[in-house]
Amino acid sequence: MNSRNTQAPIKRSASTLFLDFDGVLHPNLALPDQYFGRLPLLEQALGNADLQIVISSSWRFQSTLSRLRALFPASMQARIVSTTGPAHIGRHARWHEITAYCAASGITDWRALDDAHFEFPSPCEQLILCEGSRGIGQKECDALAAWLAHAV
Repeated sequence: MNSRNTQAPIKRSASTLFLDFDGVLHPNLALPDQYFGRLPLLEQALGNADLQIVISSSWRFQSTLSRLRALFPASMQARIVSTTGPAHIGRHARWHEITAYCAASGITDWRALDDAHFEFPSPCEQLILCEGSRGIGQKECDALAAWLAHAV
């Protein structure tokens, strides 16, 4: 186990949310005091749903999993189980990183909350696309709720 990224146990059958930060939890051009300003919307949308969160944000390259977890409210910290692996170079990089993680972990029920449509093939039914200049909004929260309502 990598000391930089102390993982929680990954549940193969759990619904898994792959979470980007920039353009999702705050606008792309946010100042540091605006970081994670949209996080309360995500926290509310997830409620008590049984899911795990894997951080797919590029922030994973600059911080440990423990430090990334600490950025979240207590209600979400235990759900954050890991980060995706090494960067993929090439077309649809984020999608390749996520699908490699899913294949290695046996995950089949997942969604990605991201603002970079070019990081995913089109169409990609698992992508919940945020407006990067704003971050997560009601439309994306509704899409999360619909997915979680149908999760097994």
